Amino acid sequence: MSRYFSKDHEWIDVDGDTGTVGITDYAQGQLGDITFVELPAVGQAVKKGESVSVVDSVKAASDVYTPVSGEVTDANPALADAPELVNADAETGGWLFRIKLADAGELGDLMDEAAYKDYVDGL
Repeated sequence: MSRYFSKDHEWIDVDGDTGTVGITDYAQGQLGDITFVELPAVGQAVKKGESVSVVDSVKAASDVYTPVSGEVTDANPALADAPELVNADAETGGWLFRIKLADAGELGDLMDEAAYKDYVDGL
């Protein structure tokens, strides 16, 4: 499994032609405590860079952008009753949705962990 990061602070874990997407610890920290998550619909076709989800926090609402194009295959059901999972575990249990990748070549525009760390350090 490979993990990639976007400049919009989403991560995607890729296993074959499936990716699991969430927001980074950095994004969660900037937003503060997450109080509500609006997830995309299963079966929804999405395009890279498109807003597909919203996270509401004590500070602001923020769009979540899909790092790749494809079809949403799953949304994290635990977040409906416990959006605070994103606060405690943004980069594992607080995942938002899963997607079947339409074009794995789009991953080339994303950063690996070291490049993302450098990016965040420069902010």
